[in-house]
Amino acid sequence: MAVDAVLLLQFGAPVAIAAAGETLTQKSGVINIGIEGQMLAGAFFGLLVDSITRNPWLGVLGAVGAALLLALTFAIFSVYLAADQVVVGTAMNLLSLGVTGTLFRAEFGQTGTLSTVPLLPNWHGLDPIVVAGMLGLCVIAFALKRTKWGLAVRAAGEYPDAVEAAGLSVHRLRMQAVTLGGMFAGLGGAYLTLVFTPAFAENMTQGKGFVAIAMVTFGRWNSWRVLVASLAVGAIGALQYWFQAANSAVPYQLFLALPYLTSLLILVIMGKGTRAPAALAREFRRSS
Repeated sequence: MAVDAVLLLQFGAPVAIAAAGETLTQKSGVINIGIEGQMLAGAFFGLLVDSITRNPWLGVLGAVGAALLLALTFAIFSVYLAADQVVVGTAMNLLSLGVTGTLFRAEFGQTGTLSTVPLLPNWHGLDPIVVAGMLGLCVIAFALKRTKWGLAVRAAGEYPDAVEAAGLSVHRLRMQAVTLGGMFAGLGGAYLTLVFTPAFAENMTQGKGFVAIAMVTFGRWNSWRVLVASLAVGAIGALQYWFQAANSAVPYQLFLALPYLTSLLILVIMGKGTRAPAALAREFRRSS
């Protein structure tokens, strides 16, 4: 059972951490499709900084910094310039995929791996990124429910005109939510290369950012429900190892696809009639 719990955590942690940040982002009225690219940038630059400095803690900072830069770029276009959030997010994903792939080939060759990169300490499945991610989720849940700032962020996603009328800036609140969400995405990406495996492969996130978005919908924008949903998807992802250990005749590739099929079904079944923030994905322009 201990091994099973570790596998569940390993597969569920990156999605859960990224989904925690996306919950905050969507509560502010912004849907960050670019979370996939931010996770990928975090995974690559975390490993790159670690390989150069031989310090995984600096690798974490590199991962968060790279994701933060993408999040800031996304926020400038989608929040301040009121561009279409889905289009900008898709562009960020393509940019991240191209940049990380090109730099990876230039730095390490076509099939380069880094098996000697120092990793973060791990205590029976727990590591600093998981601890930081879970603490961050607790802070987000508390802030959204119990603080004036959290109330203002939620209002920006529900009644942005009322927020402006109250003398607050919707743009500033959304910018803060998007950048914080990007930092969580960077942590989720860093987990993949600084904890899970000391190697990078092009597009190694394999849709985990999109799964995180689906988990936010499944959890109905409640931080704790989103966490449970993410860990459940992690358990589904770990099924491939359980069935391989049991010498099952079922092809393991089927279980590789299960998390994504599950996320798709969640969006189809749970998405209909779900009460999303009223101003989600709607650009806001200040009235003159």
